[in-house]
Amino acid sequence: MSAFKKNFKIGNLLLPNNIFYAPLCGFTDYPFRQMSRLFHKGLIFCEMVSIDAIIRDNKNTLDMLDYSEIMHPIGAQIYGNNPKVAGIVAKKIEDLGFDVIDLNCGCPVKKVFKKGNGSGMLKNIDLIGDVLNAMASAVKIPVTVKIRAGWDENSICVSDVTKLAEKAGAKVITVHGRTRSQGYKDKANWNHILEAKKAAKDIKVFGNGDILKADDANKMFKQTDCDGVLIARGIMGQPWIADEIEKINSSEEIEEKDNDFVYENMIKHFNIICDYCSERYSLICMKKIGHWYLKRCVKTKPVRVALNNANSPAEIFEIMNNFFVIKKALV
Repeated sequence: MSAFKKNFKIGNLLLPNNIFYAPLCGFTDYPFRQMSRLFHKGLIFCEMVSIDAIIRDNKNTLDMLDYSEIMHPIGAQIYGNNPKVAGIVAKKIEDLGFDVIDLNCGCPVKKVFKKGNGSGMLKNIDLIGDVLNAMASAVKIPVTVKIRAGWDENSICVSDVTKLAEKAGAKVITVHGRTRSQGYKDKANWNHILEAKKAAKDIKVFGNGDILKADDANKMFKQTDCDGVLIARGIMGQPWIADEIEKINSSEEIEEKDNDFVYENMIKHFNIICDYCSERYSLICMKKIGHWYLKRCVKTKPVRVALNNANSPAEIFEIMNNFFVIKKALV
């Protein structure tokens, strides 16, 4: 029976555990990954980037792949459908020092799939195999792939893509339990993850979708027999979720996440943002990240409204300090 594991191996890489933190566009930037590393020992992904931008050495894209040594093990996720370019880009990623490179075949965003990238590749699954083969042939680090269950309910292709990915040399396939047409609506169907597990021989199968609290990971392990989990929205506002999963499975006591705990870590995250980013970008990030942390607290509507109207990082710090000095309600 699959479950949380320490010392988990994919290809030639030994990882601290079988919990991955997903790439989330607009969220999992350098400060987010630095904050996540305080609680999570395992693999953390940078934001998804385009192979076309990397091949052009686009500065903004390369900045998205910035990381520090403490962030290892670190993964990069790329999207694109040109096998020749994908192989070159994979080698560039390896040369940058990344531990894992992932091919995104699941992004449901229109600007990505309309060009046949991301979930658009589910309409041509042979191409997924070609791109993965080019990547795996170009690098020594593990190549992985993330998919959705299919383009829609009439084109579920989990088993076929799992077999193609394994043949192409991928070491892990992550299955999101929704189709492209579902977007993020409805409940993720974890049976699609089980379907991939049944089709796999040597390739590891990771599950993704609706892991929003620590116990959800154990439920997914039990229901799908997956080899590991990739947590996406569940890391927003609670970078400690992996630590809670580990403690649950080690019969350790989990610290209560009251307002004071959330406040302390939110401010820590804000300071990391301000140390790394410009004042303008810090303001944007602090508003966005702050709302996710505040969702973990009670009676926060006034501070969320004030957060939206703040004009500087200094004003946000003042708002938060005033609020949490007064409010002591438990989560």
